[in-house]
Amino acid sequence: MADSYIGKGLEGVIVEKTELSRVDGEKGELIYRGYDIDEAAKCSYEEICYLFLYGELPTTKQLEDITDHLVKTRKVSQPILDYVATTQHIHPMDSLRTAVSMLTQELEPVDDSSPDNLKRLAIALVSKTATIAAAVNRARSGLKAIEPNPTLGHAANYLFMSRGKATDPSSGQIPESVIARTLDIALVLHADHGFNASTFTTRVVASSLSDMLSSVTAAIGSLKGSLHGGANTDVMNMLLEIGSLENVEPWVLNSLENKKKIPGFGHRVYKVFDPRAKHLKEMSKKWGERVGNVKWFDMSEKIEEIMHKTKKINANVDFYSASTYYAMGIKPEMFTVIFAVSRMLGWVAHYIEQIQDNRLMRPEALYVGPVGKHFIPISERLAATMPMAAEACP
Repeated sequence: MADSYIGKGLEGVIVEKTELSRVDGEKGELIYRGYDIDEAAKCSYEEICYLFLYGELPTTKQLEDITDHLVKTRKVSQPILDYVATTQHIHPMDSLRTAVSMLTQELEPVDDSSPDNLKRLAIALVSKTATIAAAVNRARSGLKAIEPNPTLGHAANYLFMSRGKATDPSSGQIPESVIARTLDIALVLHADHGFNASTFTTRVVASSLSDMLSSVTAAIGSLKGSLHGGANTDVMNMLLEIGSLENVEPWVLNSLENKKKIPGFGHRVYKVFDPRAKHLKEMSKKWGERVGNVKWFDMSEKIEEIMHKTKKINANVDFYSASTYYAMGIKPEMFTVIFAVSRMLGWVAHYIEQIQDNRLMRPEALYVGPVGKHFIPISERLAATMPMAAEACP
């Protein structure tokens, strides 16, 4: 067994096949069902939804159909919105996780043997997650949820539901097309990424033949971690702490000297520049110029330069998504929630793929603990530990 032990974190272990996405860390490639991420980024999120669930990019009619399904399934029940309204002071990912799990009260049980029914459920989860996320965003400011707008696309509607007049929850704010398209591209870039931690979590739960909702709820918990989806919030908090361009170099060098991890750098798979990061870098620069504040982009670029020069480490997708979202007016605490809005598509697609040719995931563990111990009666164990117990008492 020891000879087959590869390393921590399942590095180098192939656990299953997938047709959904391929990550090539040596070449810096990300493929969505045959399409390089540069090609996929030209699509709308709705088109990518169809691609992941049905295998090909949609025709005009097919795009209309899936868009219509997304629109019709946006609403969530009042009890869920009431719950979200009480979660102003907890972590937004905790609020999202619990609210998504509550969808079990309004989603019909689905026969896992019917791919069509699973796909309909998947679309509903993608749609409703965005609605819940927008409600979470408003709740954190003490505002009521806004009704979805059936005339808007997925990204634009999320922005619409997130914003609006504080005194009139029925009136959202329709985003400019450039804002909506920026978020649309960001959602496409984050939609899937091989067997990352949250996607692997989805597939492990699915492999036990649990339901789709349980699987994605577990995935949300995984995404929350700072080594996964929570990294982009850490990046923005870092930028805010540094404060100015002139502080970048001394701050980064001091952090490296003290063995402090710089968020947004390095990747478990990519050995070269993350192909998603280049799109977000461009978006970060454009948004800084658009709002008349390139400070965060300039700081980010300086950090990237220092990290590559001193550590030969490249920025990952989290790094430039932080300054992009911040320039768009999105609060750092919501960055990971938006990641979940996007990645819900990958999770549900992987759930469906997993159960189509399923085997319970049950890896082996390399035991490194003691052996050969013998039983001691509790009376003797108690006597042996009494002095220590007495010392522990006040």
